[in-house]
Amino acid sequence: KCIELARRSAAKGLSTVISGESGTGKELVAAAIHNESGRRDFPFLPLNCAVFDPNLLESELFGYEEGAFTGAKKGGKAGLFEVANGGTVFLDEISELDYAVQSRLLRVLQERKVRRIGGTKEFSINVRVISATNASLEARLEKGTFRKDLYYRIAPFVLNLLPLRERKKDIMPMIKYLLVKHENKLKGRIDISPGAKEALIQYHWDGNIRELQNAI
Repeated sequence: KCIELARRSAAKGLSTVISGESGTGKELVAAAIHNESGRRDFPFLPLNCAVFDPNLLESELFGYEEGAFTGAKKGGKAGLFEVANGGTVFLDEISELDYAVQSRLLRVLQERKVRRIGGTKEFSINVRVISATNASLEARLEKGTFRKDLYYRIAPFVLNLLPLRERKKDIMPMIKYLLVKHENKLKGRIDISPGAKEALIQYHWDGNIRELQNAI
């Protein structure tokens, strides 16, 4: 069902929010949506909103002009929205986006124009935004730490990825896929005993698919 919804999202070209626990494959789904869409021949650029401080995040998203701040590159720098023009920007952990940066992002999405930090010229952009979160955006809305107007702009389409423990039938096909990759590297066959299979299926997998990959 989730894959079918992702295909519909790709076809419609709408902004999409992908929610799910860490390790459930949100970026893979976002990339699949991009590759299935009419933007597939243009860039897919991911950015984790949680790893940048607000000022640095602004410069990554919107770019900056020469001399905009101490340490700015000579000649300035284009931001993700400029570089991804025609394609898709993937904003991971968007729930952690600073409130002031949310306001600027909202304006860019509404106006379809971006202005670099320290600049006066506006660039027209045609970019699709796919966002991901492992936290509840609805809870952030209630607390007032996430803008409602931005939420409605980024979330006309919402996909919820189930944790691995709630889709146990997926575990063995994933294990078989991962084992083939390791067999090719080791140039030998790898077998799993029935007891080991049962243990892998019954395990809780707090880290989801990422933890399963590491375990295999």
